[in-house]
Amino acid sequence: MLIGAHMSIAGGVDKAIERGIALGCKAIQIFTKNTNQWKARPLRDAEILHFHKLRYRSNISIILAHDSYLINPASPDQTLRKKSTSALLEEMARCKALGISYLILHPGAHLGAGEARGIRYAIESLNYVLHKTRGWHMDIVLESTAGQGTNIGYKFEHLLAIIEGVKFNERIKVCLDTCHLFAAGYDISTSYGYEKTMEEFDRLIGLSRLVCIHVNDSKKELGSRVDRHEHIGKGHIGLEGFRCLIKDKRLHDIPKIIETPKGKGLEEDKRNMDILKGLASTSILDPC
Repeated sequence: MLIGAHMSIAGGVDKAIERGIALGCKAIQIFTKNTNQWKARPLRDAEILHFHKLRYRSNISIILAHDSYLINPASPDQTLRKKSTSALLEEMARCKALGISYLILHPGAHLGAGEARGIRYAIESLNYVLHKTRGWHMDIVLESTAGQGTNIGYKFEHLLAIIEGVKFNERIKVCLDTCHLFAAGYDISTSYGYEKTMEEFDRLIGLSRLVCIHVNDSKKELGSRVDRHEHIGKGHIGLEGFRCLIKDKRLHDIPKIIETPKGKGLEEDKRNMDILKGLASTSILDPC
C-alpha cells in the first residue's frame, strides 16, 4: 500500500526524501517552500540533483506537493487573487524542477463574498494558471475542506462546480481529507456512512479523479466545520472508518498521506502508519 506522511523540508527539499526513507514511507507529501511566506528561496541545483538521486534510489513510489496556505484563488480581492495565482505558478515551477506531478491546493475562501462568487473566482484563477502552464506534465489537485470560516470545497458539489468550470479540467484532480470530510458532515466513521460517502463522491466527481487521500482523525465532532487533525483512532472518526478506507480495494493504488500532529522526531508518524498497516491485515467482520 502507498502509505506515508507529510515530510519536513527543513534543511532542503532533498531532506524530506531522507526522512521518508527512514520512516519506510511508500509515498510522501512535501511543501516546496516556506508556507507562511510569499517569497521563496530559489531551489539550489545541487539540492534538485540530490532530490532526484534519492528519489530514484528509494522505495518511495510517489511524491506529492502541497501549496502554501497563503494562496487563495477564491479571494474577492483582485490584488490578493493575482498574488495567489503568481505564487501558484511559482510553486508549479518548483514542482516541475523536482519532477513532482501533483500540487495539492485548497480551493480557497470567499471572505464574505458568498460561495458562488468564491467558486467563480477559483475557476478564473485556475483557468489562468493552467493556460500559463499548458504543456506541463503536472496537475492541480483540489483538496476537500472542512468548511471552516468561509472556505469553499467542503461539499462535493463545490469541487464539481470548479472542475466543470475549468477549461482544461483534465488537469484537475482531487484529494480527499478524512478529517475534513468528517468535519464537513460526511460520516465516514461507520461502514454504512463510509460507503455512502464514497458512492456519492464517485457519482458526482468520479474515483478516476482521486489521486490522494489525507488520512487524519478529527478532534472535532461530525459536521463541526472545524479543521483539527488528530492521531488515527484517537478522534471522532475512530478505527472503523479507517479500516474501511484501508480495506477499500478501489483505493489500493491511491497514496494515503498522514498529516497528524508531530513531535520532535518521527515517532508519531510511525505509530500512525503502523496502525493503518495493522488495520489492513485485520479480518473483515463487517465488510465495508
